Amino acid sequence: MTSPDDPHEGCCDAAERQTIQPHKAQLLKRLKRVEGQVRGIANMVETNRYCVDILTQIQAARAALDAVSLQILQDHLKGCVQNAVKEGEGERMIEEMALVLSKWKG
Repeated sequence: MTSPDDPHEGCCDAAERQTIQPHKAQLLKRLKRVEGQVRGIANMVETNRYCVDILTQIQAARAALDAVSLQILQDHLKGCVQNAVKEGEGERMIEEMALVLSKWKG
């Protein structure tokens, strides 16, 4: 569980592949907004809206997902990776992050 002093303390259990998200409510709120944006985009396609308007909405949805990704990345680095370094598991965790980041398209 997280402590009041450090919301990232104990955030990851790599063996169980689980994480306690310190910003869970905020992340879920953003993801629900993205979900609504994607439904709106589908509706725009269905109703033959102007291509540029659709592309603009797609970019907005991507930006919102990027914000969610960035928050999760920051929390992972400040919690899971930092804790792994303290416990002597930093190299493994850094390799895992390098692999994930190599798959990211900017």
